[in-house]
Amino acid sequence: MPIELDAFAVAADAAPHSAAPRIPASRAFGQRAPGMRERAMFTERLALLLETGVPLHAALQSLHEQTDHPQLRAMIAALCDDILGGERFSAALARHPLFPVTYINLIAASEAGGFMPEVLAQLVEMDEKEERLRSTLVAALSYPLILLAFSFAVVLFILVSVFPKFAVMFAAIHDQLPWTTRALMVVSQFLTGHGAIAAALAAALVGAGWLLARQPGVRTALDRAKLRLPLVREVFIRIYMTRLLRVMGISLERGVTILATLEACRAVVPNADIQGFIRDLETDVTEGKGIAAGFQNSGFVPVAVRQMIATGEATGTLGRVMSRVADAYDRELTRSLARLSKMAEPVMLLVMGLLVGTIVSSLILPIFKLSRSVH
Repeated sequence: MPIELDAFAVAADAAPHSAAPRIPASRAFGQRAPGMRERAMFTERLALLLETGVPLHAALQSLHEQTDHPQLRAMIAALCDDILGGERFSAALARHPLFPVTYINLIAASEAGGFMPEVLAQLVEMDEKEERLRSTLVAALSYPLILLAFSFAVVLFILVSVFPKFAVMFAAIHDQLPWTTRALMVVSQFLTGHGAIAAALAAALVGAGWLLARQPGVRTALDRAKLRLPLVREVFIRIYMTRLLRVMGISLERGVTILATLEACRAVVPNADIQGFIRDLETDVTEGKGIAAGFQNSGFVPVAVRQMIATGEATGTLGRVMSRVADAYDRELTRSLARLSKMAEPVMLLVMGLLVGTIVSSLILPIFKLSRSVH
């Protein structure tokens, strides 16, 4: 049966919709805008102050005095003014892009239920888990990317610095050169003679690729590929489901309505297929089918997870179940990334070896031919 959370429906739904337009973050040249780290620091300190019984406005004033970051300090000052003017905290937060819809919905629910310090502590934990997930992804990708960059640098050095020194020598036996040597000599001559044009072409290709990837049709195709290609499919599914279920779990546990939770989740998971799945869940909930029905019809959710979601909805523990499943997905994701990273290392070494070996052999074989012709 659908979970009834109407007690906090008005508070949860009002925050993101009734707030004034968001204030764009202005910053001086070279100054970094506040991000997840600053938000986590603000949330953690505010939770500690509220837990000790400090009123909200006084807590914000204290944070304003403690904060060194200029933009964060200005934002806290604006929050103080809004609270002093009688505005609800969730509505004041909704003016600033630093705070996502999920954050605002949870604060709105905590205002209605009187448990803001507990919600703030959970928001800190959620940000910490998201940061760990990001660090895991960076760690898994860093070594293969370093190898790729090193291979590119070695190839570029050989083409620009080494090949030109043999150009005159190889001209005498141009017809006897291997095709790889001739092709690399053409590339080398173009890079050395038209370096600026080569750099401009490379920049143009990168820019064109970036613009192409932003086209709706291309983005949809890429999103679909992420959920269908072997190897990467399981990784992306776990990334998206970890984020989706974590936000849904903490929101439902704290009294945010299911529809408000699903609306916030669409901004959490930037994948067209997953967003379509979320819209289907919204339709099922609106029609009274419950949220478990949408999970049952999904092709990328494991059977065990579907059963757990159905059980959680039937027993009224859906939020807690989703949080537990999100933690399980997080652990599986860490293991999957570790396996992929170990698989990528020998593959990248093999590619680098083949690439460098091809270039070196393209230099050595003609030299052997020249030495034989001299003798």
